[in-house]
Amino acid sequence: MAERTPGEPTERASRRRTLADKLEHLFRTVHPRGRGEYSNREAAEEIRRRGGPSISAYYLWLLRRGQRDNPTKKHLQALADFFGVSPLYFFDDEVAERTDAQLELLAALRDANVRHLALRAASLSPETLLAIAEMVERARQIEGLPDADAARPRRRRGRPRRPTGRRSEPDEDGPR
Repeated sequence: MAERTPGEPTERASRRRTLADKLEHLFRTVHPRGRGEYSNREAAEEIRRRGGPSISAYYLWLLRRGQRDNPTKKHLQALADFFGVSPLYFFDDEVAERTDAQLELLAALRDANVRHLALRAASLSPETLLAIAEMVERARQIEGLPDADAARPRRRRGRPRRPTGRRSEPDEDGPR
């Protein structure tokens, strides 16, 4: 086993994600079928509509960019409720990893073709399911797609987002 240099982060510590990373992932992943992610304004309005604490779209923008990183417990609870995750998602990396895996599955199932394939495969034997999984992995290789287990490339901060057809006021959602 290789020795760790004092002060060097452990493998677990080096892969920790920030609050901004986790929020950004939730915004990208959790949204209704057939539309893009929620805007900061939509999230803030829905949190208020549900009786949550006052939170502005601009404050959400700051949290998502890592320019604010110490929200109140009430804000974190409201965000967790809005996205349908445990508040522990923001504090416990293992909970976040398990939750992210579940969210990725739900996101994949939004695709009608994936959902249809999954439903058709539900009653097949374990051996047949393994064979289908191997075929899917081979098809991904042929198409030049990454391994299903490989981490998806992340959008870099500061890079422009793809337009979603919705415009937000700069004073509410943050600078463009």
